[in-house]
Amino acid sequence: MVERREVEVAVVGAGFAGLAAAHALCEAGIDTVVVEARDRVGGRVLNHRLADGRVVEVGGQWIGPTQDRMYALARELGVETYPTPTTGDSILLLDGREYRFAGGLPKLNPAVLLDYGQAMKRLDRMAAKVPLDAPWNAPDADRLDGQTLESWMRRNVRTGSARKLLALGVDAVFATEPGTLSLLWTLFYLHSGGNFDRLLSTRNGAQQDRFVGGSQLLAERMAARLPDGVLQLDAPVRRVDQNGDAVMLECGRLLVRARRAIVTVPPAVQARIDFTPSLPADRAQLLQRMPHGSVIKCMAVYDEPWWRAEGLDGQGVDTEGPVGVTFDNTPFDPSVEGDPPGVLLAFLEGDHARALSGVKPEERKRAVIGSLVKLFGPKAADPVDYVDLDWSAEEWTRGCYGAHTPPGVLTRYGPALRRPVGNVHWAGTETAEHWAGYMDGAVESGERAANEVLTALA
Repeated sequence: MVERREVEVAVVGAGFAGLAAAHALCEAGIDTVVVEARDRVGGRVLNHRLADGRVVEVGGQWIGPTQDRMYALARELGVETYPTPTTGDSILLLDGREYRFAGGLPKLNPAVLLDYGQAMKRLDRMAAKVPLDAPWNAPDADRLDGQTLESWMRRNVRTGSARKLLALGVDAVFATEPGTLSLLWTLFYLHSGGNFDRLLSTRNGAQQDRFVGGSQLLAERMAARLPDGVLQLDAPVRRVDQNGDAVMLECGRLLVRARRAIVTVPPAVQARIDFTPSLPADRAQLLQRMPHGSVIKCMAVYDEPWWRAEGLDGQGVDTEGPVGVTFDNTPFDPSVEGDPPGVLLAFLEGDHARALSGVKPEERKRAVIGSLVKLFGPKAADPVDYVDLDWSAEEWTRGCYGAHTPPGVLTRYGPALRRPVGNVHWAGTETAEHWAGYMDGAVESGERAANEVLTALA
């Protein structure tokens, strides 16, 4: 039997964007419902409980300096943070050689270091000129949007080793290869997060801190503070029908009539919703042209973090893959007795994620453990547990970390990114101005869309 609800605002999606929007609306006294396809909240964040009760995240997990909304939210919700381990040496495998180093980059060929550093600085200088509210209005936007990051690298990065390092950094940030990214989108994204180094760094960077109890704990506490009946799980939105001043949402067992709607789900999921009347051409074309990155997040669990005794910080970089980057992901939780197990986090990204997406789980595990052995030695060969999650295979996400645009999209269709369509408003981390693609950007986008709706309803 179909349940019917009539509210002032319907929010589609219970990730950070949707929960932030719903909280702002409820605080303003607006009758709101949040409809979520999954049986949980959090969207692209998801906790996984280890055998001893401690939590690791198989989705988004880190925050860092200038992500002020997430730090403020954690304080407000009573969730502590702790730093990602950085004590010890890191490992880099490049051009058949192993480099062990502490901080920054190892002692590579000076020409490679100069080449890499100059490329990063040039990208940051160009990025600073891209307006965050309208990157399509950047100086020389057509030229920037008419090329890929890879084509720019071919002309501006002279050494093969520097190109490999830069390409791996791009994979780590965007979960796709430089040849798929518009240079203009890349520059917008770098400016949105501050600069390239901040996006890549652990200490003083985007990977600096984690949440005690896991990042999904924040989403759960955000949901818990909503009034009773606001959150509706297992309610996938299949159709949105605008008729006069009303928006009708068909959500499986639930039919919602609202004055306004905020759609916060990822672009690939939005594109599967049947909108009536049809979306304007530029909005529809934009959704067709915003692919998501490809990520499989993998964790090997050991009895203890043995690499620390060997003077290593757990951070590894391999330009040949299949694992590109690793981190010490050992959880900290003072509420759980005893010493924690050791956890090495390994990312399969871009082409490597796509290649291992359809294989049997044991085959993928062997590939990941093989990469860890190559980086850290034979002790990595025998984890006591292993977990991974392929975000491209998740029905209600279809890829991570976020969406991006290939060449020619931002300048042609970008203005439709945040512009409401009738009584439907858009949120989600891809629409953020600051920290687009991150949890902080998701919260910003939800607050912005809520303000749009409050203004419209006033």
